[in-house]
Amino acid sequence: MTLDELLDYLSFDLPEDRIAQRGAEPRDASRLMVLPAHGPLQHRVFRDLPEYLRAGDLLVFNESRVIPARLEAFKPTGGRVEVLLLREHAPLEWSAYLKPARRAGSELLFRAEGLELRAEVVGQLEDGARLLRFGQDVKPHLDTLGRLPLPPYIAADPAEVGERYQTVYARDPGSVAAPTAGLHFTPELLARLDDLGVERRTLTLHVGAGTFKPIQGSVEQHVMHEEVFLVPQATADAINAARREGRRVIAVGTTTVRALESAWDGQQVRAGEGETRIFIRPPHAPRVPDALITNFHLPHSTLLLLVAAFAGVERTRAAYRAALEEGYRFYSLGDATLIERTPDVS
Repeated sequence: MTLDELLDYLSFDLPEDRIAQRGAEPRDASRLMVLPAHGPLQHRVFRDLPEYLRAGDLLVFNESRVIPARLEAFKPTGGRVEVLLLREHAPLEWSAYLKPARRAGSELLFRAEGLELRAEVVGQLEDGARLLRFGQDVKPHLDTLGRLPLPPYIAADPAEVGERYQTVYARDPGSVAAPTAGLHFTPELLARLDDLGVERRTLTLHVGAGTFKPIQGSVEQHVMHEEVFLVPQATADAINAARREGRRVIAVGTTTVRALESAWDGQQVRAGEGETRIFIRPPHAPRVPDALITNFHLPHSTLLLLVAAFAGVERTRAAYRAALEEGYRFYSLGDATLIERTPDVS
């Protein structure tokens, strides 16, 4: 089966009312589908997660925080331009999607509460994004100028969603989309895991808008978006020690998997920062984590292929069919899965 045929094989039709518009309250009341290494899948609630973990397990979290990256700008003539900041490339320089697009040399004005910032379009990137150069640092003013960039399939007002679209452990600002697997954790659940003897470590991968981009055309020709990641030395040491000692490493989210696999040198995870366009897909399974916590992803997406690479194609297809039949809620604010690696996935 080719990768294009595989993508069609895994595809599914999702009724609109199954796309979660609000997160479960409390967070750990979301549903949890468990795909154990052996035996049938199980239907639980996320607060039951400690029943599937044990002392010595290592959970790795992405502590990136979503920034208010959606801004409204004005042309000097008064016309409005919708701006989605993507990432800071250099002091005062950001990549951004503009709607409508603007040519190099165009000026944009940002105004709010007596504040005015100016930016110039100074270039275009390969994915259609523009490079903006601001006249002053925009970061201190994002809370005033911007709002949370909710996924296109969530119709709620960003002001109403607020902190519900941030993980409770988010620390490092830089993402334009939440690392959504972590949205199910509460301080109380984390405390229960600590009492169980589960070890916790963090890394950072700033999630880009490309995470929502479907695969159009051939899988082999799909251009992955670039994301910035940082693996602290303490996290790398903890992961390498767990692997040596035969303890499980559990990645919270596909973003964590992308960071770990990008930091893998063939023998161990190396600390440091970098940029990655890694495309994880069958038949090559991720090499670092032994289990994965993740949400239910879009059809024809790179993240669905990542899950298939980790869980195996048939297990993934069966899980998504069961999720559709059992009423699970999909996408960023939806329900979760816990997938244990099986020995035959390599």
